[in-house]
Amino acid sequence: MEFAASEKPAITIADTRDQVGAEAKRALLQTFDFVSTHPQLIHIHTTEFSAVCPGTGLPDIGTLDIYYVPDRRAVELKALKYYLFAYRSEGIFQEPVTDLIFDHLWQVMAPRWLKVVMKYNTRGGFDTVVTIERGDEWAARPDARPDQSNRL
Repeated sequence: MEFAASEKPAITIADTRDQVGAEAKRALLQTFDFVSTHPQLIHIHTTEFSAVCPGTGLPDIGTLDIYYVPDRRAVELKALKYYLFAYRSEGIFQEPVTDLIFDHLWQVMAPRWLKVVMKYNTRGGFDTVVTIERGDEWAARPDARPDQSNRL
C-alpha cells in the first residue's frame, strides 16, 4: 500500500526512557539477602508484561524471561511484579524498556550473571525479541567452564 506524503500515519520515533520516571520505577524493586552453598540459576517468567508504543499508542504485550545467578542479593517477586506493572500505561519503545529493566535489575542485585529476554507478541506481522546479557555466563555451572589453557 502506497501513501502520499500527506497521508502517511504520523509515528513519533524518540528515545522515551527519560519520560517514564525510571528512577521512581527502580525504587519499586526490592531485594533480599541471598545465601546458598551452591551457585543457583534463577529463571523468572511472565507473559503479562505490557507497555504502550509511543509511536502508535497501541499496547505492546510480551513475554519476559529473567535469568540470573545471584551473588549476594536476589529480587523479591512481589516487588518485581509491581515494578513491571508500572510500565503498563507508559509510552516506551520495546528496546529501551528492555534496556531499563536490565539496568535496574543489574543495579539493585549486582548479580554474577544476568540475562533479560523480552519477546513481544506479533504486531504488524513482525516478531521482536530483545536480549541483553552481562556477567560471567559460567557462574551457575563452574564445572562446565571450557578449559582456557588451550586457547590461542
